[in-house]
Amino acid sequence: MPLCTIHQFVPAPCLPVGSALSQYGRADVDAGRRTGVLPHKMTQDRNAALERELSYHERLYAGFAQSHFARPAVRALRRHMVDRMVRVLSLNGASMVLSLGCGVGDTELLLAPRVGRVVGIDLSPSGVRQANADAARLGIANAEFVEGAFQDMRDLPAADAVIAIFFLHHLPDAVLAEMPARLAQMLKPGGMFYSLDPSRQRLSGKVGRLLIPGLMKRYQTEDERELDPGWTEELFRKAGFDARGEMYDFASSPLAGVFPGWRFGYRATRAMDDAILRIPGLRNLGSNFEIIARRRARR
Repeated sequence: MPLCTIHQFVPAPCLPVGSALSQYGRADVDAGRRTGVLPHKMTQDRNAALERELSYHERLYAGFAQSHFARPAVRALRRHMVDRMVRVLSLNGASMVLSLGCGVGDTELLLAPRVGRVVGIDLSPSGVRQANADAARLGIANAEFVEGAFQDMRDLPAADAVIAIFFLHHLPDAVLAEMPARLAQMLKPGGMFYSLDPSRQRLSGKVGRLLIPGLMKRYQTEDERELDPGWTEELFRKAGFDARGEMYDFASSPLAGVFPGWRFGYRATRAMDDAILRIPGLRNLGSNFEIIARRRARR
């Protein structure tokens, strides 16, 4: 996982083990047919993963995340992310934005002054509490943070954009497969989706696991994994989105995690990344990839 970020997780709702098949996601049922694993066993596994992720992030948001995200290189990275999202999603002062897995809201609070409204969603009580406290402290009135799972959110207004920063790679495959259809319900016709996640082909991950395995483990949970960019993009295409994948960076995000106080180093490496990502052979080895998708308007 990118060493400069704390990842968020919003899994499917917890269901009773004895529920009928109709209460399981279609992807769970289909996966069960392929693998021979019953949906209730999948739900047990999913709930266990949820408990592990929630426990990890509650500890993380008890203080480390706040101090880590305040470091100069990490702030510079987050500002670059915000600039990128504003540009590729065509956000403006009237845009309504939903953020999935918002954590302590550091990215959302940087984004809020540039849009109409931001609503962050996260399962972590500590993360949501910190995000709302920071919004109040900073006098940011157009950002709010809600505790819960994105699948359960029914009363929110339709969004111009939904963002998911380092979020998708925490979702079990069955949940991820169903996510684009749920997103279509959350977005206005023509609305945009943006995600950023670690690539399975990333060179930085291979180097990190070889040279600093202990540090790599510190910044990831046992249930998260890297994603294949092409496979993830295809999920959105199949759900009726116009989707494309882009490589976001090569070394700058990992560097910000290893040296969070070195803002100059991040900026220099970011400039180097911009050059490297123009080289096709190296671009495929980048660290984190974007999915930029538009919900097709109904005819």
